[in-house]
Amino acid sequence: MKRATMRISTTSCLCPFLVCLCFIQRCYGASHHIPTKVPSKNQTKLANGETEVHHRPKRGWIWNQFFVLEEHMGPDAQYVGKLHSNSDKGDGSVRYILSGEGAGTIFIINEETGDIHATKSLDRERKTHYVLHAQALDRNTEEALEPKSEFIIKVQDINDNAPKFPDGPFVATVPEMSEVGTSVLQVTATDADDPTYGNSARIVYSILQGQPYFSVDPKTGIIRTALANMDREAREHYTVVIQAKDMAGQVGGLSGSTTINITLTDVNDNPPTFPQKNYQLYVPESAQVGKPVGKIKANDEDLGVNADIKYSIINSEGANMFSISTDRDTREGIISLKKPLNYERKKTYTLHIEGTNTHVDPRFSYLGSFKDTATLKITVGDVDEAPIFSMDYYIMDVYENVPSGTEVGMVTARDPDSRNSPVRYFLDSKEEGVRYFRIEENSGLIRTTQPLDREAMPWHNITVMASEVDSPSLLSHVPVTVQVLDVNDNPPEIATDEEVIVCESSRPGQLIQTVTAVDKDDFANGQRFSFALPSQLPVNPNFTLKDNEDSTASILARRRRFNHLTQELYELPIVVWDGGEPSLSGTSTLTLRVCPCQSYGKVRMCQGEAFLSSAGLSTGALIAILLCIVILLAIVVLFITLRRSKKEPLIISEEDIRENVVTYDDEGGGEADTEAFDIIALRNPAAAEELKFRRDVRPETRKHVDPPRSRRSPSVELDEVDVHEFIKQRLVEADMDTSVPPYDSLQTYAYEGQGSPTGSISPLDSPGTQSEQDYNYLDDWGPEFQKLAELYGEAESDVTT
Repeated sequence: MKRATMRISTTSCLCPFLVCLCFIQRCYGASHHIPTKVPSKNQTKLANGETEVHHRPKRGWIWNQFFVLEEHMGPDAQYVGKLHSNSDKGDGSVRYILSGEGAGTIFIINEETGDIHATKSLDRERKTHYVLHAQALDRNTEEALEPKSEFIIKVQDINDNAPKFPDGPFVATVPEMSEVGTSVLQVTATDADDPTYGNSARIVYSILQGQPYFSVDPKTGIIRTALANMDREAREHYTVVIQAKDMAGQVGGLSGSTTINITLTDVNDNPPTFPQKNYQLYVPESAQVGKPVGKIKANDEDLGVNADIKYSIINSEGANMFSISTDRDTREGIISLKKPLNYERKKTYTLHIEGTNTHVDPRFSYLGSFKDTATLKITVGDVDEAPIFSMDYYIMDVYENVPSGTEVGMVTARDPDSRNSPVRYFLDSKEEGVRYFRIEENSGLIRTTQPLDREAMPWHNITVMASEVDSPSLLSHVPVTVQVLDVNDNPPEIATDEEVIVCESSRPGQLIQTVTAVDKDDFANGQRFSFALPSQLPVNPNFTLKDNEDSTASILARRRRFNHLTQELYELPIVVWDGGEPSLSGTSTLTLRVCPCQSYGKVRMCQGEAFLSSAGLSTGALIAILLCIVILLAIVVLFITLRRSKKEPLIISEEDIRENVVTYDDEGGGEADTEAFDIIALRNPAAAEELKFRRDVRPETRKHVDPPRSRRSPSVELDEVDVHEFIKQRLVEADMDTSVPPYDSLQTYAYEGQGSPTGSISPLDSPGTQSEQDYNYLDDWGPEFQKLAELYGEAESDVTT
């Protein structure tokens, strides 16, 4: 490294290239510390125009502009510059002090002379300048002769950094066959030296390796192609070395280099070519249609989509029998068979095959057409083939119930070879249809082996196989479907899927149920049924049947009202005729169940069934519920029995004697209630003489008395008996009874008197005559009046009976 030491004064510069810096230093000093003496503001003008100074002039700093070279390697400290004050007379009375960045470590100062030296080697790339402060003191008094002032020491750059490529090495691509000057890549180098000082950071690019294929711009670093028509198929990869040199490329400059790996990318500049112009292929006549029979390939030196080839058969002879497609992986042409081959008809085929690029670049159209053709000759081989049936499948039919051995149909097959060998037929023994059919070995005639039933199996599927007598191993198969035709051999029946319900409130002529019939036979024009009741049976007093002449019949009620308690189930036989030839008839017996019904529009359900249906309970669940109810009732009965068996004393202890009122709140259940109070005693006192039991005293014995089967109106007895006398008699009996408890008992008998001119409005006194009014309209009033309708219906039925 070249080293130079210089001293810069305030009036001249020692180096020519520092003229600008010296000029800046002059301006900087002129505005700050260059003036050596500054007149004080305390002045007086004399008469002759001169000024008289009252104080000593202000001292000023005197120093040079400071620079220091970087990378100083000498044994002695590098001289930087000198500080000087105009107060310094050279007698050693002034002491200079230095402070700031690097003071005392990097920079030292001679306290007497003010000379500054750099003790260490500096690097401009790390720090470009240092800011320091200078101060002059009186050595004797330590007073400041000059105020503290700031100055800068700049580190002067030298060319000590070579250019670098921070992103190298590089990888680039360029299409093959590119024109000269096509841009490939731009590289940029950096230099850490000062670009504003000299040529240390001025870089020039040059190519060290890669000529004559590529070039580089010396200023911008752009790499371009330098050779035309570079072919990837001839050479694909190139290595280029680029150099960057500072000092504008002059001798002594520093340099750096980088490597660029350039790859030529493919373009479609090569047409496909067949390795040979004529090919031969052998294909047996037994080849399957749609299956590949051979392949052919054209070569293309390009890559990717530029090498894609589409194959086609351009002559009609080959295109009618064969097809060709492209395998995307191998780029081969796959030849497949479109129609069956027959050696006996045609033994050879000629195919003209063309291979064409699918992605053609128009820039290279001058190279010619990007396609090629080849000729393929296919030879058909003779193969011993299995027999061929005259049809692909057979459909036959036969009537049911025909005797065994009846002809069903015939199949035919022939030997396709030139020998025309005889053919034998047989059925596939693995199928179920073999039980019903057999085939004649020589003729192919199919016959039945047993009567067929269409209702059991309307269709039969069998497979007929054929083989040559000379080559029994070659088999051919054909499916045969046999349809069994229907005959009228099944009588019709009544469809009894739904239960027939008869409501108790049914009226004569009311529709009970509409029934239909089913027949296992098949009628081409639709099924026709006729209905009637058996003629050999007497007239049914409960129900009648009406044929609707639309294959349905209506069951109608014949009498008014039914009672499920009297009879719940009825049987109704019905005769049905079909419309076949000959006509068949069948008798079906329907079971009709009587139950109370609830009307819900057109739907009628029995009450019990409706409950079970709505609840959705199974039989097991109902049994469990009934068992729980029985257990609960047993517990309640047991509890009541225990309460009644516990006798409480009627006499209260002597210590707690008080009046007690026993209240009996017995609310009757209406006129039909005969348990709470026997009203007959009031109406017929003579008949009640024997009933002298007190209701407040439990009798010792109780006799069961059957209720009367008939009830007589007591209106006659009321006229004959004086109820007032009867009440008096009961009062006397109560007073004389010795079995009464030892406390008062109150018995009340209400007597309204007799002799009302209007008579009684009670239904108990009503005469037993039957009203002529019809109460059937109560059935239409809904579930709320259903019970009332049943009561009047029962009464009407009794009267009718």
